[in-house]
Amino acid sequence: MSFLDRTLSLARRSWPWLRIPFWIGLGLLVGFVLPYVLVLNKRVQDRFNDLVFAVPTRVYARPLPLQAGEPMTSAALELELTFAGYSHDGKGQVPGSWMKQGSRYTISSRGYAGPDGGELPKRIVVTLGGGEVVSVRTAADKQSIKQIHLDPARIATLYGASQEERRFVQLGDVPPLLVKGLQSVEDRNFKNNIGIDFGAIARAALANLRAGHTVQGGSTLTQQLVRNLFLSRDQTLTRKINEALMSLLLEAHYSKGRILEAYVNDVFLGQQGAQAVHGFGAASEFYFGRRLQELRPQEIALLVGLVKGPSYYDPRRAPKRALARRNLVLQEFFDTGLISAAQLNAGQAAPLDVIKDGQLPHNRFPAFMDLVRKQITTDFDEKALREGNLSIFTTLDPAAQLYTEQAITSSLKGLGKRGDGVQAAAVVTDAHSGSVLAVVGNRNPGEPGFNRALDIRRQIGSTIKPFVYLVALTQPERWNLASMMDDSPISMRQPNGSMWTPQNDDHRSHDPLIMVDALAHSWNLATIHLGMAVGLPRIRAFLESFGLTDVNPSPSLLIGALDLSPLQVAQLYQYLAADGHALPLLAVRGVLDGKGRTIKRYQVQPGPGEYQEAVRLTTWAMQQVAEYGTASAIGNSALASLHAAGKTGTSNDMRDSWFAGFTGDHLAVFWMGRDDNKPTTLFGASGGLRAWRDLFVKLPTTPLSAAPGPGLEMAWINPDDGRRTEPQCQGAQEVPVVAGSLPADAEGCFWQSLFGGGVTTPAPSTTTP
Repeated sequence: MSFLDRTLSLARRSWPWLRIPFWIGLGLLVGFVLPYVLVLNKRVQDRFNDLVFAVPTRVYARPLPLQAGEPMTSAALELELTFAGYSHDGKGQVPGSWMKQGSRYTISSRGYAGPDGGELPKRIVVTLGGGEVVSVRTAADKQSIKQIHLDPARIATLYGASQEERRFVQLGDVPPLLVKGLQSVEDRNFKNNIGIDFGAIARAALANLRAGHTVQGGSTLTQQLVRNLFLSRDQTLTRKINEALMSLLLEAHYSKGRILEAYVNDVFLGQQGAQAVHGFGAASEFYFGRRLQELRPQEIALLVGLVKGPSYYDPRRAPKRALARRNLVLQEFFDTGLISAAQLNAGQAAPLDVIKDGQLPHNRFPAFMDLVRKQITTDFDEKALREGNLSIFTTLDPAAQLYTEQAITSSLKGLGKRGDGVQAAAVVTDAHSGSVLAVVGNRNPGEPGFNRALDIRRQIGSTIKPFVYLVALTQPERWNLASMMDDSPISMRQPNGSMWTPQNDDHRSHDPLIMVDALAHSWNLATIHLGMAVGLPRIRAFLESFGLTDVNPSPSLLIGALDLSPLQVAQLYQYLAADGHALPLLAVRGVLDGKGRTIKRYQVQPGPGEYQEAVRLTTWAMQQVAEYGTASAIGNSALASLHAAGKTGTSNDMRDSWFAGFTGDHLAVFWMGRDDNKPTTLFGASGGLRAWRDLFVKLPTTPLSAAPGPGLEMAWINPDDGRRTEPQCQGAQEVPVVAGSLPADAEGCFWQSLFGGGVTTPAPSTTTP
């Protein structure tokens, strides 16, 4: 009897015993297993067909401009490099690294794409000297570079429902060594298996049996992806069966390339607080501060090695384990022919070179980010911001922001007990463009919550006065900086019938007095008399032209009875700092989509300017505030060379301390006060001005020109009557005036000393070109 006949005979004899189990098994297959597989199949296809990885929106500072003549110190440059994640490796050869030799910095930039186009990576040599950039040259051939921008620091991340850090990369953009190296270490038979590698499972089981514990896994890359996308990490039989079935289904429907691309973008590779790092693109930035395409073999090996256990092999917390794991992976690369012996030896000898802090800021500067949201939500809703895979490029200057935070901390500390309970806020802008460079809304700058820079409304005191004088100076035929001021006592009946009797801070009147001295010393009575002569409606209309509402219509407006935020004060002073250009303050430069395309740009085209001669006169007068007036602490310090223009402000009962001042490059407004609005015992000069000085001691900036500006001429005047005089006359004072607005004749010194005027002689004047 043949084998087939014997088999059939055995089956016929056994059928009565096998019939029931067979039909039960067939019933289970048709009634349960097949529908179950179909359900899994639909789940796999639905999820994978619509697979969209959650990519957060990243927020960046402004790119750092470097060019000859740019204000810069070593401290500021190194702070910028460190904050942007550049490593001080002593070589400056790989992108994202730098070295220093005396005053020369060799920097390898990473390049970037931005709303203005961006720049390619470049190795440069920057030489500093005298508080500025002396030269910028290419490192290779020493060719001079007119201007270059370093890639901007990342300052915040806007996450969706899950805080997953991810930088999506297409498989074609992944370095070949990573693609092949990942397979050599994690799934050597990836190209040929069906989603399950039975040989690998057997080898792993044997190795684990010999070791007595788990030393090797048999999962394919497909199984790992299934586990990440669909399943929990529970070690149950059901989970393992589901993993095997879904891996088979995934392989049946999709190409190896698509599966591998999904794996490369989804694999978990690290953690920073609540933020999980997924994918090799994000991990490259997190550990090395560079793009995936710029990594060296040993860095790729470290990332591949982390797949086995990102926490266990964390290179920051467990560098020895990470180094050993990296070197083992490099050996695997060599054994499979992916790298040469020279690359193996060099890679294993190299340090880990992991950047100190991962570039995953969630919200480093909450006050500034409040302003970004405020300005951008007209174009992007909160959902689009959190889930849109956008890149938002802001105007934040990291050095200005960090120095402003330090200024508030140091100035409050310097107040001693007077600083207890005192809050603070600040806004710093680019004097030329209106770009917001820094915002601080709390004495503890990193603390989110109530943003005093944007949301408080406090009386601004004497910081209003320059605008009263400015409106007067728009009529040069009537007023100039030598005009005689009335500083006599005044009393006015208010709408409620009570009498308003303001006083000067020293409770005295100061006649005779010229306009520039009245502003420099911030005399209230002179300002009120001037404002009433100019006309309250004109001054109020001028303030409202900046978008202010509820401007106080009473005479108390003239000495600061107006509630504004530091941002609003900065908007007013920006008009002065920008030479009469009304520029809106902007915190956002542009927005790019996930493919690097610019979808929105924010920019302002300044007009020709308004009332510029009056603005220049007011600015010059504010420079006298800093030289010999209420802000003379600037003129009496090393900051005198900045020729800064500014104004102190103190509200009633010393509840609020203000200072607003600008140099040739920067405008900064500081406020100090208590949240309960109780007195602080601080004047503008002892609170806000102190913080302003602490900022500009560190912040690289250009001095403001001491010249009066085009359209003006310098004239010698007699401060006793405001008329032209000769420069050699006793007490003669030089002030700028609108060219041709003063009579050409001047008083003679002899007759002036006898009669206070009378005989006139021509006086020299100089017109500023």
